[in-house]
Amino acid sequence: MEWEIRTALKGIVRRGERILVLRRSDSDEIGPGTWEFPGGKIRFGEELEEALLREIEEESGLAVESGELLYATTFHPAPHRQIVLLSYACYWTGGEVALSEEHQEARWATREELGELLPTSILADLERWDVWDRLGLA
Repeated sequence: MEWEIRTALKGIVRRGERILVLRRSDSDEIGPGTWEFPGGKIRFGEELEEALLREIEEESGLAVESGELLYATTFHPAPHRQIVLLSYACYWTGGEVALSEEHQEARWATREELGELLPTSILADLERWDVWDRLGLA
């Protein structure tokens, strides 16, 4: 078995006091039906910001402006696979949500709603890295 390490980027997209979350398609192989921030894998040769903006546009149809790196973490979706995840502050600049086939639902959620939607592992990272304070949503 070959080991695989991938780098992925997520955008914590803010519009006013709300954050965009997407619900993965029920047929998705990784985390079907779970809520997450938009983003995805970096392609060979891409700059971080380029990959982040491309993935957010592909998954949500939205134009955003990228901000600071909020936190980095790693997880293992399979025994032979490790994902290094970089999560950035992003700010909505225009457009309406148009989902890709990877997702089945989008929601502009308040901090309180995110506490009910997101997996506990993501919520723990948000608290650990003081993301709410850094986004001005404490």
